[in-house]
Amino acid sequence: MMSPRRPPSRRIPIILVGNKSDLWPGGSMEAVLPIMSQFPEIETCVECSAKNLRNISELFYYAQKAVLHPTAPLYDPEAKELRPACAQALTRIFRLSDQDLDQALSDEELNAFQKSCFGHPLAPQALEDVKMVVSKNVAGGVRDDRLTLDGFLFLNTIFIQRGRHETTWAILRRFGYGDSLELTDDYLYPSLPVPPGCTAELNHFGYQFLQRVFEKHDQDHDGALSPLELQSLFSVFPAAPWGPELPRTVCTVAGDWLPLHSFLCQWTLVTYLDVRRCLGHLGYLGYPVLSEHDSQAHAITVTRERRLDQEKGQTQRRVLLGEVAGAHGVGKSAFLQAFLGRSLGLQEPTTEPSVYAINTVHVSGQEKYLILREVDADGLLDVASDAACDVACLLFDSSNPASFAFCARVYKQRYLDGQTPCLFVSSKADLPPGTLPPGPSPAEFCRRHRLPAPAPFSCAGSAAPSTAIFSQLATMATFPHLVHAELHTTSFWLRVTLGVAGAALAAVLSFSLYKALVRSR
Repeated sequence: MMSPRRPPSRRIPIILVGNKSDLWPGGSMEAVLPIMSQFPEIETCVECSAKNLRNISELFYYAQKAVLHPTAPLYDPEAKELRPACAQALTRIFRLSDQDLDQALSDEELNAFQKSCFGHPLAPQALEDVKMVVSKNVAGGVRDDRLTLDGFLFLNTIFIQRGRHETTWAILRRFGYGDSLELTDDYLYPSLPVPPGCTAELNHFGYQFLQRVFEKHDQDHDGALSPLELQSLFSVFPAAPWGPELPRTVCTVAGDWLPLHSFLCQWTLVTYLDVRRCLGHLGYLGYPVLSEHDSQAHAITVTRERRLDQEKGQTQRRVLLGEVAGAHGVGKSAFLQAFLGRSLGLQEPTTEPSVYAINTVHVSGQEKYLILREVDADGLLDVASDAACDVACLLFDSSNPASFAFCARVYKQRYLDGQTPCLFVSSKADLPPGTLPPGPSPAEFCRRHRLPAPAPFSCAGSAAPSTAIFSQLATMATFPHLVHAELHTTSFWLRVTLGVAGAALAAVLSFSLYKALVRSR
């Protein structure tokens, strides 16, 4: 049990028990103390007697305490300091509790921390006593009447040294840590089933929490997170949650600074694509503790099945997904960047491209998040359409008519038999049109398949690209049943005319029948 091969932080806690103390009136503690000093895994020593029930209840109390609140993972008795994993976990907890990022905990922050972990705040005198003890023992432990990180770590060291390590364990477990001093899967990934055909979205609780996180780290209050401020936000993560493709995924301001709108867009994208990953990220930010909810699943809503949306004729979902498909060189990447407000003249070459772009559009007075996903042209004809797609944008180069033939084949292969609304987009509309090959023109093809007419698009020049086409895509995704109805107004009025004529004929027949009945009387 005391094997030297076992890592110190994972040694089994031991309670040294002297039984039959009724036969040894003087006790044997003096002989045991050297043994306890030699083997730090010995939590405590107790003498007991089963005959007169001396210290029996204490024995089981210490055994239970050694299992539930072990000292070895927290404290190194030889170095008389916290183990690195414990210090790292407590440092993260300190940063989450430091709401104004001044590197110290005020009385209000300490009381909020105390109430969250133990259910009640500290009395004013108790607060002063804590800060006095820290200031006497740690240089810089208290600054401007606020508890610093060094002081916070010292307090936990004192708790452990005085046998109150259950206090430190209560703090760690409140913030999601397990016996190995790592965040547990139960904390990071609470159960949140997303049935097939449904999607996950942040609700107003999630957006409110993320807005508070943004405002906390926006130290200069300029409405955008600088790279350093974003690094500060990520300090409570084991690694940066977002990659270098972020500036190509959302709108940024000068120097790749991240405004609040784009910050929320990125979180919306992560939630939609990988809800488990989003749950973990919210857990690292301390959502359950700081928002006082059971888990971060409270911040996410699962939408109803897409099939029900199609039956109802509209969707209440706030996040929509569109596929952007087309041949190589038609401008799919430029189309995604234009969605972020970047004209072709402002798009710089990058080694970190993104196949996603997300922004907000307004549909019937409601704000929707629209995600555009670039579909790789290689193998496009061999893969069926993703059932999760809400709208498809088939991009062809107006100056290269052969690219339309590719889009037509993609439409027949991926979307013809489905219910996904499709829009053909004629990119590079600023260039002279090419010579059409034999066969139906793009406009004729769309008419035959009851599709909207091809929409011209260009992002050339330095002016911000038009957003009309993106609003059209979002509207088609929101009201898929209206796409075909809008194309056939003649058929609509024909049905109306026939309906009116039928009603008139029924009225005439009814009146004739009424006159015949009157005459028969």
